[in-house]
Amino acid sequence: MYLKATKRPGRSMQARIWMWVMLCLLVVAAFQLHTQRLDYRLYYWLKTHMHADDWQDRAVWLPNYRVEIDAKPVIGIDNNLSGLTYDRDLGMLWTVINGPNELVALSRDGDVLARYSLEGFSDVEAVTYIGNGQLVVAEERKQNLVIIDIPVSVDGRLLTSGSLNKEKYPSLKLAFWTEDNKGLESLAYDLKNDRLYVAKERDPIQLLEVSGLRASLDEGLPVSVRNLSDWIRDNVFATDVSSATYDEKSGHLVLLSDESKLLIEITTEGKVISFRSLARGFAGLQKGIPQAEGVNIDEDGYLYVISEPSLFYRFTREPD
Repeated sequence: MYLKATKRPGRSMQARIWMWVMLCLLVVAAFQLHTQRLDYRLYYWLKTHMHADDWQDRAVWLPNYRVEIDAKPVIGIDNNLSGLTYDRDLGMLWTVINGPNELVALSRDGDVLARYSLEGFSDVEAVTYIGNGQLVVAEERKQNLVIIDIPVSVDGRLLTSGSLNKEKYPSLKLAFWTEDNKGLESLAYDLKNDRLYVAKERDPIQLLEVSGLRASLDEGLPVSVRNLSDWIRDNVFATDVSSATYDEKSGHLVLLSDESKLLIEITTEGKVISFRSLARGFAGLQKGIPQAEGVNIDEDGYLYVISEPSLFYRFTREPD
């Protein structure tokens, strides 16, 4: 009886199979890197760190920030915090709740100081301080900007509760986009130059500069609008913009991305200066920030972030 020898694949065939397997794995890995925009992060990490000496002293410089208040619950608020602004005159923070609609005053330690119901408002999503004891509150779907007076007593003390009726305040309708849940998401105000930056969250991300808001309120002059969305398309490597703030010292914008868990610093010409991951382990965070919805910087350089599950974060810039 004779046994017929079976022919086994040669080494060249096995090598070709492994080559195709490795090629497929590389393609999948490259796709995932691009989808998460990790390739952009690596590029901008190299680019910004090469010029760190040129920018650190005249920028926010996010890589130097570390958390010092990490995920502190905002007592009494269960959910839906959105937007954050710093009131330099009263030395505290303002945020809004979009269901039920409320305006909330916070200390710089994340404690609730006052709450006001917003009567007649719809889907409030962002807030920014514009000086002279006034705030701009944004209605996301309607794309309305409502200018409200901060509720204080005759002697200038903050009232700790009450209601604010929309009908009593002037408003400005932008109507740049269709009325949906991805409309007006973020406000940031440049007090010195009377410029309001307005961001659309996604699909696509858009950024607009509205100049002359204060002049329109005080003198009835028209505002002018400049579309800065090319900055986002060409330079910003986040998949959404959930909030923004303008830093008066550097003259730069800081954009917050919930989906990408990022802070990105850009100039008012759209140049990326620095960025900071808000994922677990970065900036000293014990856990990644869940659904970050508001960011702001005060005159002392402290950086604040709030998340929609009602968590408060404060970051401080460490020495170089």
